[in-house]
Amino acid sequence: MPLTLTVSDEMRALSPSFRYLAVRASGLVNGPSDAYGSALLDEAGRRLAERLGGQAPHEHPHMIAWRAAYSAFGAKPSRTRNSAEALARRALADGGLPRVNRLVDLYNAVSVAHLIPVGGEDTDRIDGAMRLVRAVGDETFETAAGGEPVIERPDAGEAVWRDDTGVTCRRWNWRQGVRTRLTEESVNAVFLLERLDPMPLDELAAAAAELAETLAKAVPEARIEIHEMSEAN
Repeated sequence: MPLTLTVSDEMRALSPSFRYLAVRASGLVNGPSDAYGSALLDEAGRRLAERLGGQAPHEHPHMIAWRAAYSAFGAKPSRTRNSAEALARRALADGGLPRVNRLVDLYNAVSVAHLIPVGGEDTDRIDGAMRLVRAVGDETFETAAGGEPVIERPDAGEAVWRDDTGVTCRRWNWRQGVRTRLTEESVNAVFLLERLDPMPLDELAAAAAELAETLAKAVPEARIEIHEMSEAN
């Protein structure tokens, strides 16, 4: 199924340097976490420590840029960290990174190794186009608390990814909703890799290529394509 992704003019004005690459994959086989993904997560933690060279994740220039972007739409970045910073903190802590499921582990490993926000969505659960917008405040966001379904509303002006049904990810890349997340039954997916200056575009491309290669090794029969964000959208 075709999938359209757009970035609103408001979001382009908020962060002019924002770019993403989308890795589209179909015919995937997901399942519980396995040894392959676990090894990649462990290696990602080692690569992250080398990249940081003793810095804390929030001190890295790319994370500083994301913190500034969060502040620009009214979020408090020390309380609601972007997904890359949050994962990096866990990777460096005792216990390391969580194991979620096969596909989530693979994209989390790329996120940590490159210190870049990466998200995965089940395209069979997306309703219409995916778009990055500033929320009105009446949109629905399906999440869970204490194991029970909960509907939240984003703050007015908050940066969100959404489709025709509602918000799929709050505060840009902070928290993914349950409706479109990758489960062990997912077979078709889109993975979004997001960057801001000063991360070089070559680094964004390298992260996307690594994810595509990782997916191809995990599921050789899958069909995988990399799509660039267009200027016109």
